[in-house]
Amino acid sequence: MICALGSAVCYGTASVLQAMAARAAEPGTGSGVDPGLLLRSLRQWRYVAGLGLDGLGFVLQIVALLSIPIYAVGAALAASLAVTAVVAAPLLHVRLSGIEWAAVAVVCGGLAMLGLASGEEGDRAGTDALRWSMLGVALGVLLLGAAAGRLPDKSRALVLGLGAGFGFGVVEVSVRLIDSLALPGVLANPALYALLLGGGAAFLLLTSALQRGSVTTATAGMVLGETIGPALVGVVWLGDRTREGLAWLGITGFAVAVAGALALARFGEPPAPARVEEPVARGA
Repeated sequence: MICALGSAVCYGTASVLQAMAARAAEPGTGSGVDPGLLLRSLRQWRYVAGLGLDGLGFVLQIVALLSIPIYAVGAALAASLAVTAVVAAPLLHVRLSGIEWAAVAVVCGGLAMLGLASGEEGDRAGTDALRWSMLGVALGVLLLGAAAGRLPDKSRALVLGLGAGFGFGVVEVSVRLIDSLALPGVLANPALYALLLGGGAAFLLLTSALQRGSVTTATAGMVLGETIGPALVGVVWLGDRTREGLAWLGITGFAVAVAGALALARFGEPPAPARVEEPVARGA
């Protein structure tokens, strides 16, 4: 659980740094799937620093996924929104209200309950159908991003964040579906390609969401997408369970943590102001 919480700190801080970099980058096509925007953002040191934190967070997340149930990791990652809200206060000049601080406390309380209830990870092997399904979901994330790019800014940030969450959720489940990294067997595992495609698509969508939308709204959509679905997959198909007699505490903790995270989006900071282009004098 400590690794999962460390991953949440890394991801939450990275989201703010990447939002600052994406907003400083030149606007592109406005599409939710804009590789050019990602490349322009990479010229910003804050985005590179955010990627470094994402990398560290991903390593911690894998360690957590190999030792505790997916639902526990997912709820812990929901705390990344609380981290985002706290870090955004000084860096994006956002003032947190009493309601937002209360939501942060709610997230922490839900995680504490979940930590007490979490059991061992399930020992069921995923089916081939589940592996191919993850690859299909990863492809669907790209289609969702392309459609969401046409939405108004507020809805756009939420839907793109949700799509990014689906992509990261694919990564969470795919880690559990790759039972061996030995060559050449791993190359025939659809879960490997689902992991790569889902993670890449998630980064594209999240970068687009952070450029023109509220960072907490985008991150809230991401939290929603990467928690509920993977948690259900872990319980139904992979055998994840709580400690004996503590299922009620685990369910309550999961619900409280996610609800607190989403409350932060409801009362989050307003969207980023639109970029104003300065007129260029003729002949300049």
